[in-house]
Amino acid sequence: MVTTQPKKGDLLIAEPAIIGDVSFNRSIVLLADHTIEGSIGFILNKPLEYTINDLIPEVHANFTVYNGGPVEQDNLYFIHKIPHLIPDSIEISLGIYWGGDFNKVAELIADNTINENDIKFFLGYSGWATNQLAGELKSNSWVVTDNIYKKDIIEKNHQSFWKEKMLEFGGQYSIWSNAPENPSYN
Repeated sequence: MVTTQPKKGDLLIAEPAIIGDVSFNRSIVLLADHTIEGSIGFILNKPLEYTINDLIPEVHANFTVYNGGPVEQDNLYFIHKIPHLIPDSIEISLGIYWGGDFNKVAELIADNTINENDIKFFLGYSGWATNQLAGELKSNSWVVTDNIYKKDIIEKNHQSFWKEKMLEFGGQYSIWSNAPENPSYN
């Protein structure tokens, strides 16, 4: 369901109008927090060429790391759906959690208790100051939708996610679903 007022746990779907924005072109952002002071989210569909092992050699796993957004890209963040295994997790909504004890995460990965369907890692995050996201919504940079996938959003195919949402919205959005990412390729 498309809404106009975002809340924690919603998805922000980049409008085709923000073509050329390197950080957010064709992005889908999970809002991890949304208050009067601002908003924080993670881009779900922008994988980097790194694995968790590339960034933290002690963690022997090839879990993909995603570009969470342009803020603090030298910090590692994660969302997951296993709060019963990761102490100090913060609930986002609908069975999705943010952060927790990273040492425990490393242990769980080492003993194969968790896999990439349970957790998603990000370098950086997407952040908006007070009223900044509201301004971007007024300028039609984003479509706000409920997270219909709930905790299974962690498993969504990043390659087709934005296109699927454009087709789901229908109408003028359907046209954009098959457009090349760079309009000069047309």
